[in-house]
Parts: sequence; structure tokens; C-alpha cells
Amino acid sequence: MAPTESAQRSETVTINISNSHNDVISFERKYSRGMTIAELKGKLETITGGCAGTMKLELYSGSRLVCKLDDDSQSLANFPIEDGMRIHVTDNFQFIQENVAKFELSQEEYDKKADSLRSFLKKNKLGKYNEEEMSKLEEDRKRQEEEEEKKVSETAIGARCRVTTKGQPTRLGTIMYKGSLDSKQGKFFGVKFDEPLGVNDGSVNGKRYFECGPKYGSFVAVKAVEVGDFPPEEFSLEDEL
Repeated sequence: MAPTESAQRSETVTINISNSHNDVISFERKYSRGMTIAELKGKLETITGGCAGTMKLELYSGSRLVCKLDDDSQSLANFPIEDGMRIHVTDNFQFIQENVAKFELSQEEYDKKADSLRSFLKKNKLGKYNEEEMSKLEEDRKRQEEEEEKKVSETAIGARCRVTTKGQPTRLGTIMYKGSLDSKQGKFFGVKFDEPLGVNDGSVNGKRYFECGPKYGSFVAVKAVEVGDFPPEEFSLEDEL
């Protein structure tokens, strides 16, 4: 999200800080809205142990991502940041990993902390602490799993299909395998494509599941496969320029 024009607001803003190294939130950090993102990263080094040169910042309102603070030259005033929002710091925290002994809390001690992300999520009934939302997600997961199981059982080996996956052109082919793979969880269709638009020859990690030429085979998620009457496309020299 691009920075927004500053409005008539106070000269300072009080925010919460979280980071990808642990889930403890440091409350009541007040900063000047005139501070640049680069300057803020310098301040956050002492709080999180991250490196200003490599850390990435995201602005959250509760659990909702508002925007990324990805322009070091812009000031806080140019972003839609308000009191009580949270800035999440993502970094590899190499300094901490190499030079500081890891501080461990027992589960009981951690549960008592009032400034942890877990406490924040529980208080606001967010994420896994929202029972209604988690129940709905579990129902959706089971329904999808049942639908995929039914689709796999009803699909015949040799059936024609159309495969649609992100970042790939729509591909036509023949189903040569259905079921599990040793290397991955879930069910898959093994497809022999009409053209060399796949990634293997029907084998994965040295185990063969079906026969096809190099680059003609792929193992595809069940939801990406549409079974139907898809005859092979015919090509002729007249189609070429």
C-alpha cells in the first residue's frame, strides 16, 4: 500500500511492537510522526535485536495487515498509522542467534505474561483463540477433504483432464495416476500432458508412478484438475509463422 497524505494528527504516535523472532509484544512505544522509516528501524534494533539494514516492517490493526512500511525515506506521518496499532518486525535476527544465549520461559511462566502476543490474541479473540472462526475453518477443511476423496475415487485412470495452476498456462492431458505420494501429504493426480509442459517423467525422488516422456508429467493437486471431454489439440505447420 502506498503512503497516504498526513492529516491533522498529534505529533507523536503510540504503537505496539512484535517481531518474527518471538511473539512478545512491547507496549507503549511512543515515536514522533516526523521520524523516517530508516530512523525507526534504527530504534527498533535495540528493542528486537534485528538489523536495520535487513529488517522489514508491517503495520497491523489487530490481526489485519494495514500496509507495509517499505519506503525508508518516508516519515511515519505519511502512513495511516494510529495509536494502538502494531508494527511487526521481520528479520533473520542473526545477531541474536549467533551472540545471545536464547532465553527460555516455561509454558506456565509464558501463559502468565500480560505483554505476549498470545495474551493479546486471547484478549481480543483473534486467530486460533476465536472458537467460532476455528470451528468454521475445521468444517471447511473436512468438507474440502471429503470432496477431494470423492473426486479421486470417481475419476478413472485414462480420463482426459484440464489442469489450471497458478503461474502456468492451462494444460490438457491424461490422468495416469491417482493417490498418495511418498514425499507429500494428501492426494494427487499424476497427469501426462499433451505437450512437454510438466516437470518430470512420472517419477518423484526415484520412485516411478507412471510412464511418460521427460517434462510431460506432473503430480497435481486434486482441486487444480478438471475431468472432462478434452480432446488433444491438433497442431499443423500452417499454425507456425
